[in-house]
Amino acid sequence: MSVPDCRLYLITPPRLDDLAGFSSVLAETLSAGDVAALQIRLKDVSDEVISAVVAALTPVAQAHGVAVILNDRPDLAARLGCDGVHVGQSDMSCKDARRLMGPDRMVGVTCHDSRHLAMDAAEAGADYVAFGAFFPTTTKDAPTRADPEILRIWQEVMEIPCVAIGGITIDNAADLAAAGADFLAVSAGVWAHPEGPAAAVLGLNAAIAEGLAKRVVPAALP
Repeated sequence: MSVPDCRLYLITPPRLDDLAGFSSVLAETLSAGDVAALQIRLKDVSDEVISAVVAALTPVAQAHGVAVILNDRPDLAARLGCDGVHVGQSDMSCKDARRLMGPDRMVGVTCHDSRHLAMDAAEAGADYVAFGAFFPTTTKDAPTRADPEILRIWQEVMEIPCVAIGGITIDNAADLAAAGADFLAVSAGVWAHPEGPAAAVLGLNAAIAEGLAKRVVPAALP
């Protein structure tokens, strides 16, 4: 059995007051190393603002082969042509999000520290489940603290990818990659990095590689 990959999943800063400036920073950031997806996560803004952000950032992401995932809003994600949507436990259900998004676009679900919620999401048609928070985070309120063991167990028993989220930085990313995360979702660990976002992507990719080298692959069943 080959070792599964682990890739970087970026989440936008909570505010984008200078959209043109951020678009330029994003292009430089995505050029620095491997990034699988960009989640556009904006709270308490109008549909018009979200639409403008999606329109500005999607071409940048697509130019680098990066999927665009909209947070919370399957209706807007479908209408704006996003590659996927991410919903929380208090948002639209996974089943309804799938109905809006169709069979060919991604639906991801926040599952906190619960394998039960994750299995429910998988049965409802989720393309990935997200566990967290693994570390203290200032980006959003995190009602639960997840243990890396949940990633190991999920990797052993389920095929649907899992995303680790919450306070992830260059310093702690390797352990989550080693534990079994398929993706590491990072926001402040990139955008607030003291050497800049591009340096953070480089460092996170190196940390992921370090973690994958330590990952224990479950033995194949007879």
